Amino acid sequence: MAGTDALARAQLRSGPGGAVANGGMSVELPLWRAISWFRVLALGYALIRFALAYQHFRHPVAGWIYLGALVLWTLASLRAFTGPTRCTWPVLAWDLTMTVTGVVMSGVIDTPARVAAGAATLPTIWAAGTVLGCAGKGGWRPAAVAGLVIGIANIARHGGFTTDNVHDIVLLLIAGCAIGYVIELARASEATLTQALQVEAANRERERLSRDIHDGVLQVLALVARQGAERADGFAELGRLAAEQERALRALMTGGPLPGQVRGEQQDLGALLAPYAGERVTVSAPGEPVLLPGPVAAELLAAVAAAMDNVRRHAGPDARAWILLEDEVDQVTLTVRDDGAGCAPDRPAQARRDGRLGVAQSIQGRLLDLGGTAEFSSAPGEGVEIEMCIPRKGA
Repeated sequence: MAGTDALARAQLRSGPGGAVANGGMSVELPLWRAISWFRVLALGYALIRFALAYQHFRHPVAGWIYLGALVLWTLASLRAFTGPTRCTWPVLAWDLTMTVTGVVMSGVIDTPARVAAGAATLPTIWAAGTVLGCAGKGGWRPAAVAGLVIGIANIARHGGFTTDNVHDIVLLLIAGCAIGYVIELARASEATLTQALQVEAANRERERLSRDIHDGVLQVLALVARQGAERADGFAELGRLAAEQERALRALMTGGPLPGQVRGEQQDLGALLAPYAGERVTVSAPGEPVLLPGPVAAELLAAVAAAMDNVRRHAGPDARAWILLEDEVDQVTLTVRDDGAGCAPDRPAQARRDGRLGVAQSIQGRLLDLGGTAEFSSAPGEGVEIEMCIPRKGA
C-alpha cells in the first residue's frame, strides 16, 4: 500500500500530457533513449557510407564539410533528444533543416549518374531520426509532416519521382506515424493511470480520516446533540449546531457534497439536499437524479439554506421541517415547510418595508434571477411554507 501511495505522489507531480517533472514519462523514456541512440548509430552509418564512396562525388569536400556539421549538431543535440521537455520545437526545426540541407546537397555534389542509379543521400537513414523526434514530441501528425517535407526534398532535388524515393518516403511515413501513434496511446494511458492513482490515494486517505472521525469527533457531536435537544436553556442551540456539524462530517466522510457545495456543470439537486436530512428535518426527493446546471443548483441550494435559517430562527426549538423536491416535465419545484409557530400572511411584506430582506433577497430574489417564483404562505400556529419553482426551459 505504501508503494502505491508513493507512486500516486510521484504521479501528482506530473505536468501537461502526463510528463513527469524530470522531463518525460516513464513509458516514453525507453522510446526517447532508442531515438537518441538511433541518431548516433545512423550518423556513424552515414560517415561510413560517404567514406567508402567519396571519390565518386563531384565535390567530395563539400560532402565532408556537411558531415562535419552533422557530427557537431548530433553531439550538441544529444541531450535534447532524451525527452519531450528538452526536445523543443526549435530543436526539431533545426534538425529538419539539417536533414533537408543534406538531401538537397546530395543532388548537387554527387554525379547525375549515381543519383539516377539510386545512390543514397548524405544523411542516409539519419533523416529518420528527425521524423521519430517529431513523433515523440507531438504524435503522428508532426511526424507525417516531417516525413512529407523530407520526401518532397528528395523528389525535387535528388532523383525525382523514382521507385526508390517513393519507397523511402513510405517507410519514413509508416515509421513516424506508427511511433507517434504509440506515444499518443502511452500518454493517454499514463494520464488515465495518474487519475486512477489520485482517486485511489484520496479515497484511502478519506477512509483513514473517516475511521478517526467516527471513533472520536462524531461520537462527541452526537452526544452533545442529544443532550442539547433535551434541555431548554442555551444548550439547545449548541445541540443544534453539533447536529449540523455531525451531518456535514458524515457527508464529507462518504464523499457526498456538503451543504452549499456545488461542483461541475450538471448537478443532482436531490444529492445536494441530502445532507440537510436529520432528526428534525426530512428530505424527500425523486429516485431518479434531478439534474440542473451547476450555477442554477447553487442558487437553489442557497435559497434552501436561507429558508432553513428562517426555520431555525423563528419556528421554535421543537419544530420539524420538511424539504420536498419535485421534478416535473416543465419545471422543478422545491418546497420548504415547517410546523412551527407560523406568522401573519403579510409578515414578509412588512419585513421588506422594515428593511429586513432575508426572504425577499435570499429567496425571492434568487428565484427571480433564475426566471422562477417563490411563494410564501403561513398562518399563526400553522407553520410556514415556501414553494420555489424554476422552469426547465432556460434554467
